[in-house]
Amino acid sequence: MAKQFDVVIIGGGLAGASCALSLAKLAPALSIAVIEANNPAAEHHPSFDDRSIALAQQSVQFLRQLNLFNPTASFSTAIKNVTVSDRGHFGKTHIDCQEFNQSALGYVVEVNPFGRSLHQLLTHSKAELFCPDSVASLSYQQDYAAITLNSGQQIQAALVVIADGAQSPTRQLANLNFTTEAYSQGAVIANIEVADGHHHHAFERFTEQGPMALLPMSKNRYSLVWCMQPQQVSEHMSLTDDAFLTALHTAFGYRAGQFTKVGMRANYPLVYGRAESLIAHRTVLIGNAGHAIHPIAGQGFNLGLRDVQVLCDLVKSKQPLGSYAFTRDYAKQRSQDISTVMTLTDGLVRLFSNSSRLLALGRSCGLFSMDLCSSLKTPLAKQLMGQVKQGKRL
Repeated sequence: MAKQFDVVIIGGGLAGASCALSLAKLAPALSIAVIEANNPAAEHHPSFDDRSIALAQQSVQFLRQLNLFNPTASFSTAIKNVTVSDRGHFGKTHIDCQEFNQSALGYVVEVNPFGRSLHQLLTHSKAELFCPDSVASLSYQQDYAAITLNSGQQIQAALVVIADGAQSPTRQLANLNFTTEAYSQGAVIANIEVADGHHHHAFERFTEQGPMALLPMSKNRYSLVWCMQPQQVSEHMSLTDDAFLTALHTAFGYRAGQFTKVGMRANYPLVYGRAESLIAHRTVLIGNAGHAIHPIAGQGFNLGLRDVQVLCDLVKSKQPLGSYAFTRDYAKQRSQDISTVMTLTDGLVRLFSNSSRLLALGRSCGLFSMDLCSSLKTPLAKQLMGQVKQGKRL
């Protein structure tokens, strides 16, 4: 006999674990299962690597309400200031949390310890964890979805939540197409020690090679995301540590301080991707399974958390779980936010990657004007803090 659940979440990474824990706390009557292919206790877990993510203020508030995140954790660092600049041009703008009466614009969170803390909470929650296991087949009846696992276990769900990442195999089983477009750049990711501390200051800098971001993290380190052409990625990955730091200072300058040490480097391809539909029969997509965006603005996980929040709101609304009205409303409520963030992020990358002198002048004037007039900064600051329109929420 197949085990029956109200909600089955496929994928136990950051998005899937956050979704399961949020639903378990906000709708304790639900029976929930989580299917995760990788053992989170293993030394290397593909979802829990050495990267860091930016948590917007609104995401922090949501997670704190559910006791899923503590800003004072050792793996969390506040962002209090952000400087956006265009290398070789006069324009720049500076955003300070105090301008908006906030203690922080957001937090930088180290993925590995954060992911493991969520998994630890998951193992002590009411959700049933199938791990390590994965989906072998997915089929649908009018009132439920039927799932067969590679272990042979059979389960049924009123609602399936697909959260197994941008390369989601389950999304294909649900016949949900995902279109991608590769950027002409890759990203070098590394943690960088800075001599005199980061003072909770983040930087977004656009260079001739591509955009780069420095996000403050623990132990006087920055989390670096450095985008560049694929050939340059290979060259920078092969440099000695000292040569890499010299190249970084050449591209970035010294406004963040003296870089003294670089940790292990990794490189990632950059893609723009989106599911043609966020829903199928009794199925919804959340997180990277539904949308993959450029990392430079640090919006990816925040966008996924807003997927989770809308899903929780719909569960609390008492609509029949997994019904057509339920999935339709999910798609309707999430489409605009996803489109806005993806369009803005993609446009930002393409605008600042253009070598046109006229565009460069326009960029400089725009950044300069924002620095002079606080009201012009407000939309950017709200985007950084995650204060976007979402249903009735601001």
